[in-house]
Formats: sequence, C-alpha cells, structure tokens
Amino acid sequence: MKKMYYSILYFVALCSIFSMSSCVDLDPMDSSEINPSIYPRTEEDMRSLVNGCYQSVRSSWFDGLFATNERGVTIVNDLTTEILSCKAGWMKDVSDLNFFPTTNDLTRFYYSDTDAYSDGWLNDISQCTSVLKQIEVCDFLSDEVKKELMAEVRCARGLLSYTLYDMFGPLVVAPIELLENPIVEQPLSRLSQEDMVKFIEDDLLYASTNLPVPADTEYGRFSQGLAKMLLIRLYLHETPTNREFYQKVENLCREMKDYGYSLAQSYTGMFEVGGQGKANPEIIWAIPVVLEQVSWNDWHMSMLPTDFEDHGMEAGYELVNSTWAFYDSFEPRDLRKTYLIASYTNNKGETVDREHPGNPDKHLDVGPIPLKYGYDINVVGNGGKSSIDPIIYRYADVYLSLAEALCRKPSSSVADRQEALGLINDIRGRAGLGALSDADIATDELLIDVILKERSHEFWCENGQYRADLIRLGKFVEHARNIKGTPYAADYKSVYPLPLSAINDGKGKVIQNPQY
Repeated sequence: MKKMYYSILYFVALCSIFSMSSCVDLDPMDSSEINPSIYPRTEEDMRSLVNGCYQSVRSSWFDGLFATNERGVTIVNDLTTEILSCKAGWMKDVSDLNFFPTTNDLTRFYYSDTDAYSDGWLNDISQCTSVLKQIEVCDFLSDEVKKELMAEVRCARGLLSYTLYDMFGPLVVAPIELLENPIVEQPLSRLSQEDMVKFIEDDLLYASTNLPVPADTEYGRFSQGLAKMLLIRLYLHETPTNREFYQKVENLCREMKDYGYSLAQSYTGMFEVGGQGKANPEIIWAIPVVLEQVSWNDWHMSMLPTDFEDHGMEAGYELVNSTWAFYDSFEPRDLRKTYLIASYTNNKGETVDREHPGNPDKHLDVGPIPLKYGYDINVVGNGGKSSIDPIIYRYADVYLSLAEALCRKPSSSVADRQEALGLINDIRGRAGLGALSDADIATDELLIDVILKERSHEFWCENGQYRADLIRLGKFVEHARNIKGTPYAADYKSVYPLPLSAINDGKGKVIQNPQY
C-alpha cells in the first residue's frame, strides 16, 4: 500500500512542476502542459497519474476529502445532525444549520479561492477527466491495462461527484474539450439532476465492471465492491423522486453478497488498533494510514477534551462534541456507544461526566466525546496521529440498504418485510441487542424510525452519510428542530449553498441553490 502513496508524492511533485493558473471550476491536472515525449512514457508513469487521483479522497488535514477533522466531510455532514454539535465558531453555525454562501469553511468543499491548502474538490473531478484522456490516447498500454486504469479513475471521479452532489446538488462538470484548451474562458451551467445522476452512474457502472473483485484488490484501493456501494448510495439518494430506484438498490445489494463480505465479529474491534486490514471481511473501503505526511488519522486529537488524561492518552483540541440526545437514543446494552465517552479523568485527577461537566470549560455539557476509534497510546509519539485506518464504507451498510429497499420498493411483499427484519436484527444482534418484531416495522413511519436509528447508531462519525439518510427519509428538518432545537432548520438547507466565487465566475450561468 505504501507504494501507492509514494507514487502520489511523485505525482504531486510533477503537478507542481507543470502547474499553471486557469479559470475556476475548470482547472485540469495540467495534462495539457505535460510533454508526452517526456511524461508519461511508461506504464509506471501512467500508474503514477492514476494514483494521484486517490490523493483528493485520502485523509489529510490539508486537502483530503475524508480528513478526520474539521476539514473533512465526516465532521461537517454529521454536524448537521444530532450526532455532533459545536459550541462556537463556524462549526456551530453548521450545527445550527445557520450557514450562507459566505460560510467559506463549508462552501470550500465545492470550490475555494481563499483556502491556503485546497481549492476544493470540484477541480479534482476535472483532474480525473484529464487523466482519463491521457490513458485513452496513450499508445504504450494494452486495452486490458487501459480498462483497469480507467476504472480506477472513474471510480475516483464517481466518488468525488457523488459526495459533492449529495452536499451541493448538481455540479458544473467541465468537458475534456474545454480542459484541453483552458486559455479559452467559457463559463458553464450546472448539470440537470438527470444528467448529474447519469454522469455519476456511468462512471460507477464502468468501475463496477472493470475494477478487480474485492478478493483481488489491494487493501485501500478501489474495487468492484466500492463502486457498487457508491451506486447503492446514489440510487438511495434518488428514491424520494422515484421509488423504482429501490429495485436497483436491492439488485446491487444481492450482487454484493457474491463478493464474500460478511459482518465482522466485533463492532468495536473494527475501530481499534489492529482491527482493519485485508483480513477484516466487513470493510468495503478504508483509507490506510501512512504517517509520512500523506494520509493519517488525527480523530483522537480532534475529539479529546483539552484537559483529558485517561487510558494512556493526553489532551486534544475538542473541536466538537456529540449530543446527549444522541447518546440517550441508544439502548443501554448497545455496544456501538462504547466510544461515545460519557465520563473521563482529567489532568487534575477529577472525574468529568454529565453531572460534573467540568469548570470553567464544561467539556461534557452538551454531549459526550464522539471518540469513535479505540484508545491508541501511540498517538502522542506519532505527532497526534493514530495508526487506526479510517473506515469509510462497510458491509453493514448493504444490510440496512437492502432492508430499506425490501420494505419501501413499490412491490414489497410480506416475505420482503420478513427478510428485511432479519437483516436489521443481524445488525442489532452484533451490537448486543435483542431482536425487533414485525410490529416494530409494521408501518412505513415505524420502518423509517427504525432504519434511521440503526443507521445513526451503526455509522456515526464514519463517512457523514447520516445527513443524506435523514434527507432521503424526510426527517432532516424534524430532527434539527425537535432534537437539536435549532431555529434555522428549513427544507432548503438539505443542500449547502455554493460559494459566491462559483456564482461570480459563472457569469450568470451558475445559479445559486434556492433561497440562499
């Protein structure tokens, strides 16, 4: 796995050598300025370019989409739900749904011309498009190798596109013709919803056919399993407007069973030191930690209170908290709340808990510590970084996606609901909980409550997708008002605003999301 990340470093160095400025939203990976007689000339060169497409979806504070801190999508998206809260600053605004086109720390995920370390992730879609063209026209790769490499790049582009589409709605997607001639300024409109879905779907369908099966995939790289998991998420996203998508979800979930995935024996063990890797049968995609300043996990430092001194670990930055409403929603025996830390010893030897949240800072007044990952005593010696790999997608998601599809598809039967109940109870059983009965999912409203509760308890602080679950099932505003108590909740907040720079540079063609 380290070989891939060293190739990424090589790729970044090349991009810095050949860099040039160009129009917002249209920045390619400068492939047009790379002399093909010099680079790329070999299969290894081309694989380095492909590896570079992994750069934007790694876990890095500077420019990683899945950064394990306030600069990653997990914290930002979970902040809009009852899973996380914040007491001050822009993250409190996000938690309260009180955000605007000028909330730069939020809109930077789309595009930024003010962030010192990242220009957002829209341009990374263009980078993938440019690399795809390089692969297509090169004359030194076999058709088989071309398909393999293009599948990886299209999976990266599909992952980026789906994530941004879920956050901001349809995107501006630059065609290769424009990327190859960046000097010509040509503002583009956002895709329609139909075209956006097809763009993502086409990429992921190609990847799901041409990537290797999970058993033959190097840990941390993209596989057919990840491509199909992303298709499941995409189709779920579209079910509010067309429930026929649930049939596609069901079909994909059944296909995923053929890959040999299974639930890991221990829920908490997956998030502890040594619980990841190829041997874990539940992981669909995780991001390997590489401490050489490329991809890391600094979640512990982001979450631990500033006076923490317990379990061999020291203080962190306490960027956010969970909420007591979320903690109380778990059943007492639920193992999945193990690392929602409701009590700890501080650096004065005092116990800090809900009743004694600490003075004067009151660390646990709004909620427990959302530690998620097990204690890692090596964090201090590793510069605040853990060796635990962030897990982004797991097979448990297939269980709950299939359960939802079986119950909510137009042709749902009694047998479908029985199968769905069994899937939900498998997830609950692993968490140490008793089985639900038919009566618990007897109506659509009851089913929705069960699905949302199990999803939030199962996937809190993993990939930020619970926000999409709430929106899809019509509970986003209700939870924001009734559980978090924010007065700013409104239906239009189901997508984030585009940054003002994207609107200005669009020269009238890029239309802001409604009511912003």
